[in-house]
Amino acid sequence: MPAVFIMSENVITGKKIYKIFKLGEERVIALNGVSLEVKKGEFVAIVGTSGSGKSTLLNMLAGLDRPTRGEIIVAGRHIERMSEGDLVKFRREHVGFIFQAYDLLPQFDAIENVALPLSFKGMDKQRRRKEAVRYLKKMGLEKYMKHRPTEMSGGQQQRVGIARALAVRPEIIFADEPTGNLDTKTTIEVLHILQEVVHKDGNTLVMVTHDKHLADYADRRIHILDGEIVLED
Repeated sequence: MPAVFIMSENVITGKKIYKIFKLGEERVIALNGVSLEVKKGEFVAIVGTSGSGKSTLLNMLAGLDRPTRGEIIVAGRHIERMSEGDLVKFRREHVGFIFQAYDLLPQFDAIENVALPLSFKGMDKQRRRKEAVRYLKKMGLEKYMKHRPTEMSGGQQQRVGIARALAVRPEIIFADEPTGNLDTKTTIEVLHILQEVVHKDGNTLVMVTHDKHLADYADRRIHILDGEIVLED
């Protein structure tokens, strides 16, 4: 099927997204006809308790899972229609991820961790290293570039994770409970960094969180309950 491009000021548009799981004979509706829009350069928080459907929605929007039905248009492309191979390529070109568990490779130092995804873009080793150093400096990690994850604090590891997400120069960043393993002081520092990423660098950021206070750092909040959006503010 040929690629279909949609012209819009929205970088993400979801239309009546359903996700239904089967557990034996039981049908579980994780998302129940969710529709939403995210504009370019916006910091949006998806807020909900455990089991509300917020992480399922993030996975749909990021192309990590497919909806049972509905439309998902990201960066002008209908990602729900893409093959797995096209989705992998699309994520590499348009999307960055920040996870709660950091997902850093323990055998690599900070520079190597940040540089790794750049190798998938065909970038040569010298340039990968240069870009990794640049983004680690941006995160204030000059002294920790040669450190491995076990030699860094949780906050430092998460900064490496953010540097890794930014280094691929994504159009959109998806963050799943990015401060869940951090103390209060470090959480605030990381959220200020995320705000700066959006407001100074022009990235679009979608963050999932269960904490309404953390969601206040976003430009806009989408509240989800039992697979449905119940409030936007």
